[in-house]
Amino acid sequence: MHPVQVEIHQVMKYTEADAYMRQLQARRIENEIGDVLLFLEHPEIVTVGPKARNEGLQPPKDYSIHDVDRGGGLTWHGPGQLVVYPVFLWELDDERSVQHIISKIEQWVIETLEDLGIHASRDPRMQGVWVDGFKICSIGLSFLRWVSRHGFTINYNTPEGRVESVQGCGLGAQTTTSLHKLGHNIERTRLIETLLKTMPDTLHRTHESIEFLDAS
Repeated sequence: MHPVQVEIHQVMKYTEADAYMRQLQARRIENEIGDVLLFLEHPEIVTVGPKARNEGLQPPKDYSIHDVDRGGGLTWHGPGQLVVYPVFLWELDDERSVQHIISKIEQWVIETLEDLGIHASRDPRMQGVWVDGFKICSIGLSFLRWVSRHGFTINYNTPEGRVESVQGCGLGAQTTTSLHKLGHNIERTRLIETLLKTMPDTLHRTHESIEFLDAS
């Protein structure tokens, strides 16, 4: 079982989180640190991945945007969304491709939601995790020497209409939503606790320490 250092932040600006992940990734590549798992939220921003740029996708004009190098298209970030960034060296036997890693993360989220009494599943339309036909979890990673940056999001109680108004690659607006809008009231703390509870069975990793940090 691989040990993981967990950091639980409050709200961190996207650009600050990106710079921090790059530092952690470089240190992980050099084996200066072990795997690190970040939990946090961002002020509202839409990140634009290469696929969205290639297809000319943009959010509505009243959204701030930031270009990123992770896989995927447009991803909304903001209040009521848990952002999870695993800065991991993916080296286990079932982690031999990016698709295998994405599948493991999907299963992690699915089992976490099942533990919380919410039936979730995959959907052939796009990677991620879906509830009642709506996407509530987006996944996008970037790798260097099999150490990842970026990660995934779970929309648990986002502001009315904000994430819903952003279209994904091949998906129209109103496809992505939050658990709260679907009638599931899950607090952020409980969501984090359950992700850590299900991590050993799905990712074969366990947290060795948890640090609570403030960010702005």
